[in-house]
Amino acid sequence: MFDRRLAQFFDWGLLGIVVLIGGAGLLTLYSAVNSGTANPYSAFFLKQTVWFCIGFVLMIGVFLFSYKTFEQWGNVIYDICIALLLWVEWFGKYVGGSRRWLELGPASLQPSELVKIGVIIILARYYAKTVNTRGLSLRELVRPMILTLIPFALIVRQPDLGTGMVVVLIALSITVFVKIERRALIAIVSGCMVAVPLVWFLLKPYQQRRILTFFDPERDPLGAGYHIIQSKIAIGSGMLSGKGYLKGTQNALDFLPEQHTDFIFSVLAEEWGLVGSGLLLILFFLLILWGLNIAQSCRDPFGTILSVGVTAMIFWQVAINIGMVMGLMPVVGVTLPFISYGGSSIITVMIGIGLLMNVSMRRYMFE
Repeated sequence: MFDRRLAQFFDWGLLGIVVLIGGAGLLTLYSAVNSGTANPYSAFFLKQTVWFCIGFVLMIGVFLFSYKTFEQWGNVIYDICIALLLWVEWFGKYVGGSRRWLELGPASLQPSELVKIGVIIILARYYAKTVNTRGLSLRELVRPMILTLIPFALIVRQPDLGTGMVVVLIALSITVFVKIERRALIAIVSGCMVAVPLVWFLLKPYQQRRILTFFDPERDPLGAGYHIIQSKIAIGSGMLSGKGYLKGTQNALDFLPEQHTDFIFSVLAEEWGLVGSGLLLILFFLLILWGLNIAQSCRDPFGTILSVGVTAMIFWQVAINIGMVMGLMPVVGVTLPFISYGGSSIITVMIGIGLLMNVSMRRYMFE
């Protein structure tokens, strides 16, 4: 359990950054769901506030126990995550052409979000025992590949290509960090180059349209290209200082689609301009640096790799979401951490922050 002596090592800086980003997220969400003409999402702000509170409780629960506990229970945590994905496959709620959610009374759970944590823990557990100075061989990489591809395949079947991509990118980031043998790296890169053309034919038609629209949004301005075009208009209209809080016209007139989830950064950029957007990006940059510093200062392999994994999760979601809304990446449905609406997303990120705090508070204990 929690050692009272650990209170003096509590990471107030990390908590402060999280509170600032979370506060910005709630303010932006309030604007996104209360400025529209029809105003159909007015209850989302209250729900998101409740999810944040639940996330904070879970964050506290995560750092009460030593992070080494998660290493011991890594296999169980991963198995539970896979079981939840299978449960979605069989009994999940079907919404908007996808089967991604489990109904839990008045709330819904998206297991594909929680799987990110499960993959981080199981890979950190495996690599902590096999890491070496020469780098991992292709044979040693077989198991982590399988551990990653199983949830990836189940998530893509839902279909949810964006979340599946994030899971793979997290795994790749951790693997590159622990070091790979040159021969193994060449083999993996070559395999990926061969697989990319094949993957195209496995994509759903709407996913193929999204990728084609990324290269030419004007080819379907009222269909697949509409999201990107309206998002870029909203971001550009914010200019330097923005139009002011609750005064974004693209959002208020319902021109901006998915304004409370995937494209919420466009709402913030329109209302607060380059200044507000830049400040948010600086906060995310500080959060990522903070996570990497925790990893660098930890002398326990599992704690180090765990911190790298959580930091990679946050980095890739921020990079993909902002690249997506600015037209720099295809629209793949990845939420912006702490900002986009979504209970499962908030809970997953807050559990990740709890793991970072856990390592930060105990990194001196396993030297």
